[in-house]
Amino acid sequence: QVQLVESGGGSVQAGGSLRLSCATSGFPFGDYDMRWVRQAPGKGLEWVSVIYRNGRAYYGDSVKGRFTISRDNAKNTLYLQMNNLKTEDTGKYYCTTMGSQPVGQGTQVTVSS
Repeated sequence: QVQLVESGGGSVQAGGSLRLSCATSGFPFGDYDMRWVRQAPGKGLEWVSVIYRNGRAYYGDSVKGRFTISRDNAKNTLYLQMNNLKTEDTGKYYCTTMGSQPVGQGTQVTVSS
């Protein structure tokens, strides 16, 4: 079955960095556009970044210049490098295929001032 397992979250101070990973299985990862979304406490899902099958990547305005999305098709894994973290980046992060809702448990990112 389709599995997406997010990891790499944690608690950091503002200005710090984290690298999230999303290990996938059960579908042809390389054939799919992939994205990261997040959910802050009490808020809805927010799109963070997308990487297409051809490798082109796009970012939400709030993370542009700080986050970098990447993929390793040989490992069926999606990544999100997050630098210069801000308190407003706090939330649970999920990876999904484009247009899909989160199916994994997500990984919590907490940024303190």
